[in-house]
Order: sequence, then structure tokens, then C-alpha cells
Amino acid sequence: MGSTFGARRYNFDWRSFITPGVKLLVLVCTGVFLVQTLLQILVSPDFEYHRFKQVFGLVPSAIFPGLRIWQPFTYIFLHGGLWHLLINMLMLWMFGRELELVWGKRRFLNYFFLCGVGAGLIEVIVKTVPVFFGTLPSLTPTIGASGAIFGILMANAVLFPDRRIWLIPLPITIPMRPYVAVMGAIEFFSTIGSGGDNISHVCHLGGMLVGYLYLRRGSFLYNVRNSVTDWRYKRNRKRFEVYINKHKKEPPSRPDNWVN
Repeated sequence: MGSTFGARRYNFDWRSFITPGVKLLVLVCTGVFLVQTLLQILVSPDFEYHRFKQVFGLVPSAIFPGLRIWQPFTYIFLHGGLWHLLINMLMLWMFGRELELVWGKRRFLNYFFLCGVGAGLIEVIVKTVPVFFGTLPSLTPTIGASGAIFGILMANAVLFPDRRIWLIPLPITIPMRPYVAVMGAIEFFSTIGSGGDNISHVCHLGGMLVGYLYLRRGSFLYNVRNSVTDWRYKRNRKRFEVYINKHKKEPPSRPDNWVN
């Protein structure tokens, strides 16, 4: 759709500004955040925390042994505040858009959820292990799409290592690979630090790890991904051959009477 500014006409296409998969994730996360906000305003912040975040956020003790197996999927769409939501959605748009243009919507969304769920499971494992040594189980819910977004960062480092990005607010640019390496180092040292910033650095590192294992040639997830792709290709090819054989018609007895 074209837009006119002043005396000159500029064409602006929203489809090139935000890709379908990224737009879907932004709309879902924003919609869930609106539900959280309405619960806080119309009911109470305590209700929103105990009845919403505790149910749909990622709480290790709720998964094992609570069997709330949906939490590794639903925690991705919850956020702790407007700033948290805006930062995650900005990062998703900045680094997810080009990735979706290369992969397509389906593969991009599959990768997003793989990194998000994988990061959540790693978070649960890390926080559950100390329970066996006498530590009380963690009741604090982990929320946000950061784990999946850090997986997207890893994919950008692998696929676009020389792409230069602007370090906001500094007026300098650096290649993608060293940028992601620095981000990973910050998350690692933050994990082994005091951990008093209310940020799940383990979840961030988990998303990067799952993304790396998925993309690294020769890894287990890489082989699984290719096996599934090959199986789908063979299945679709077999269906196509069955369809062709079923609808194939014998040629007429007199070829000179064929009609184009």
C-alpha cells in the first residue's frame, strides 16, 4: 500500500517491514500482556500473579511433580511489564525478520518454539537438581520470550556472521558473531554471579544452546531435523505419486483426434 508524504510519493509495504511469523508472535504476546494488565487493574495484582503467572508461567515445582506440562510452552507469551515486552518484541523484530525471510514462516516458528521450550526445560532441570540436595523448590515463575529470542540470536550468528549491527545507543557497528559471543559471555558470568537482578540467565543460555545444537552440522538435533525433513519429503512424494496414478488417464485409441 502506497503512502504519500509531501510532494513526492513513497511506496511502503508492511509485508516487507514485518514478516507473518514475527507479526503473529508479536500479536499473541501483546494480547496476553493486555490480559495480564486487565487482571491487575480489574481484579488485583495478587490474583494476576497467583492465578495467572503461577498457572501459565514456568514454575519448576509445578512441572515436577505438579504435571503442568503446558508451562514450557505458555511461559513464552507472558511478560513482567511493558518494558520487558517492548524489549523482547523489538529484539524479535530486529533479528527474527531476516531469519524468517530466509527460512519461511513454518520453519521460523518451529525454531522459535524449539528454542523457547528447550530453554524452559533446561531452566527446570537446573532449578530442580538442587532439590535433591535439600534445597527448597523454586516457586518463582519464569516468564518471557527471551529464551527463544536468544536462540534467534544464535541463528543469526551462524547464518549471518558478518552482518553488522548498530550498538544502541553507541554510534558504532560490529559483526553479528562477536556481538552474540559477547552476549553469551555476559549471560554466562551473570549466571554464576549473585543472580539478584530477577533475570533468568540460565534460560537465555539454554535458548542459545538449543539453537546451536539445532544448527550445528552433525549434532543430534541436526540429524533429527534432517531425518524429519527427509521423511516428510518421501511422504509427500509418495502421496503425489498415488494421486498421479489414481488420476492418470489412458490416451485415446486414435492420437490424431487428441484435443489440446
